[in-house]
Amino acid sequence: MTGKGLLSILVAGALFVAECGAQNLPFTIEKPSGPAILRPYRARTVPEARLNNSGRLNSLLRAGKLYLTVQDAIALAIENNLGLEVDRYGPLLAQAALERAQAGGPIRGVPSASAQVSSVNSGVGVNGSSQSAGLGGGGGTSSSGGNGAAAIQQVGAITPNLDPVLQSTTTQAHLTQPQANTILSQTNALIQTVRTTNTTLQMGLLTGGVVQYRNYEQSLKENSPSDSLNPAVGPHMDLAFQHSLLRGFGVKLNDRGIRVARLNTGGSLEAFRAQLLDLVANVLNSYWDLVSAGDEWKARQRAEENAQRFYQDTQKEIAAGAIPRVELSRAAAEVATRRQDLVVAQANLRQLENALKEMLVRTPDAAVEAAEIIPLDRIEIPETDDLPPLRQLVTTAMAKRPDVAVSQVRDQTAEISLAGTRNPLLPNLQVTGQTYDRGAAGTPQVVNGESPNPYFIGGYGTALGQVFRHNFPSYSVSVSFSSSLGNRIAQGDYGIDQLQFRQSQITGQRDTNAIVVDISARMSALRQARARHSAAVNTRTLQEQLLAADREKFSSGIATFNDIINDQRALVAAQISEVNALAAYAHARVSLDETLGETLERNQVSLEEGLSGRVARESQAPDVAAGVKE
Repeated sequence: MTGKGLLSILVAGALFVAECGAQNLPFTIEKPSGPAILRPYRARTVPEARLNNSGRLNSLLRAGKLYLTVQDAIALAIENNLGLEVDRYGPLLAQAALERAQAGGPIRGVPSASAQVSSVNSGVGVNGSSQSAGLGGGGGTSSSGGNGAAAIQQVGAITPNLDPVLQSTTTQAHLTQPQANTILSQTNALIQTVRTTNTTLQMGLLTGGVVQYRNYEQSLKENSPSDSLNPAVGPHMDLAFQHSLLRGFGVKLNDRGIRVARLNTGGSLEAFRAQLLDLVANVLNSYWDLVSAGDEWKARQRAEENAQRFYQDTQKEIAAGAIPRVELSRAAAEVATRRQDLVVAQANLRQLENALKEMLVRTPDAAVEAAEIIPLDRIEIPETDDLPPLRQLVTTAMAKRPDVAVSQVRDQTAEISLAGTRNPLLPNLQVTGQTYDRGAAGTPQVVNGESPNPYFIGGYGTALGQVFRHNFPSYSVSVSFSSSLGNRIAQGDYGIDQLQFRQSQITGQRDTNAIVVDISARMSALRQARARHSAAVNTRTLQEQLLAADREKFSSGIATFNDIINDQRALVAAQISEVNALAAYAHARVSLDETLGETLERNQVSLEEGLSGRVARESQAPDVAAGVKE
């Protein structure tokens, strides 16, 4: 299978897991209720943090002891571990990022309405007549629509806002303007009552364009006797379209954020699976450490008991005159040494218990803190490990390890993002088209003995009819071109991203090579642990036989006091070595499973259980379990 084929499978699997996994989260951001038109403006509900321990924890407590199988320890960690609970928010954050990306990222603005108080409609009122005649500093065809659309588009490979944006501003103003030239207004002070309503609806296009619709209405009443229509209304409707033809053009460019966010939703679940796998592996290691520490404590306890019995036997031998009294001090010193070893083993056992409890408890509980953990499972070494060939294990690891899937997703998102720095290499070429229709109507006034054109007599409906009939249509098309001579900034950005992407590819291959070495090392460690355990068992058996033989010789006066002491010490060392070899095998097995990405599978843990924080399997009653295990 080629690298791209494997990548496609991993990405498809990640997306499928993302869709399924999102439904298994124990908490979701609840969308607001109410009418559909109001829901986008109401806050969503984020559930409270879960800080209570699961009921499974108390069900495993009996008489001040916490009875745990390895499966119960894993279940408690999944249900109560705070680190894993924090990681559960990762997929939700990725889903929110995807939703935001699908809307085009940052919300684009619309032209400001700050200048609308003094704006006029061409041909309406005194000022409108001046503007229409070219006396007001600007023509009537350049004050709307197109400029607004031009202000929306930003320079660079930035995705337009894909959510429609509606903005409406109504302004009521009372204006008084001194008139040094009274030829038009025929009054020394022009007093106006103006009401403007400006409504815009705009939406970005994935192809790299922006569409804007504008509905503008102005109602004007003024004291000028020269107005033939007073009061008057002047609506106009504009439709503007702007699109990039080079820089910023293309669906593949503008939807890259959406594709990256969609991939990240799957990557977030793989990242969570990696955290879940690490937690289960840590619980397994801590559990087997506790089992091993318990076995060592028992070995130390037996050694202390043996030393105590030997001390008592020594007293009897001295009383019978078989050995000198000086040997009693040496026997007492041996008892003290074994007792000290027992105290150290006890402290180590309590420390490991606390470390395991920390992973299993969400909120401190006095009963759990005081409880002694009783592990119900023992470390068992199978007859054979039956390890497949190295190459087969490498294939398994590449298919199952979550960090490999996350790395593949990261590489693909980096490749998608390269379009964001490749496209700005192009010059900026934009085309803008605009069409707008105007209307005017009002109450007729006789000026200089003449009445206004009857076509303009009426109210808002009359003016709106002129707009819909396209009585006064206007059109404009403009092309804008700009380019940076030398273009060194864009060239530098693209070069940096390309080099970083190549570095990432090489790093990925290096990580793959490291996985091969890591698996080989874990296989070797497992085989060595098995051999060490076998040797430790043989050594311990021989030491038991040697101690038994020397005791018989000691009773017959053949063996010396030092022989017995040395045999007892050697036996304790052999027993501890066997315990350590058994723990080393358990750790090697856990480490190999973790390296292969099979930890969850081997321990019957599903991603759905990890996401929900609830393990369906019920725990066995501790008293029954204790009876079975013992």
